[in-house]
Amino acid sequence: MTGIVALYIFMLAAFTGYEVISRVPVILHTPLMSGSNFVHGIVLVGAMVALGQAHTPLEKSIGFIGVLLAAGNAVGGYVVTERMLRMFKSSKARSGAPGER
Repeated sequence: MTGIVALYIFMLAAFTGYEVISRVPVILHTPLMSGSNFVHGIVLVGAMVALGQAHTPLEKSIGFIGVLLAAGNAVGGYVVTERMLRMFKSSKARSGAPGER
């Protein structure tokens, strides 16, 4: 894939993502964040594939950094989602069930 084609695909994906997200009502952003964790997982898989295809030390370093950032993004997404979901539980459910926080 040439650089121009890759740049075109990136710009098209960025524009499409912006258009889709900007049309979502504010009240739906929180539930959609848990669905976006799926996308973070795909980014992580893509970074691992890119790292597996790397040959030079520079490519391997960039791939490794990509895997680290993608993994941190996926884990952070799940942590934030869990915190948001806890806000919607009643105080009785939070304090009454053993083992739950």
